Amino acid sequence: MKLILRLLVSAIMVVVLANILPGVYVAGFLEAIVLAVVLALLNMFVKPILIVFTLPVTIVSFGLFLLVINALIILLADSLVSGFRVDGFWYALIFSLLLSILQSVTFKLAEKDKD
Repeated sequence: MKLILRLLVSAIMVVVLANILPGVYVAGFLEAIVLAVVLALLNMFVKPILIVFTLPVTIVSFGLFLLVINALIILLADSLVSGFRVDGFWYALIFSLLLSILQSVTFKLAEKDKD
């Protein structure tokens, strides 16, 4: 139940960010749910592989290359989900940053309310 709730909250955040950012488009809420599931799967399976392969660059850049990896995950999701479009790398980077910040704050507040 907690996973489904997190996916729905992430889908709402995707819709909100798509309405705010001019280079990000999502066709509807159903596509946002699909995108949330695809992003969760990509973050679970593809992102660790990318991190291992780019570990030297990540260390040299003091971890800032992880932002590039997040943007690449968004661009990969763009190619996998038909109702979602990002107009370029920089919009993908901004979208991933804002989505990560919103998810961190929201899920941290939800944990705090439980305690």
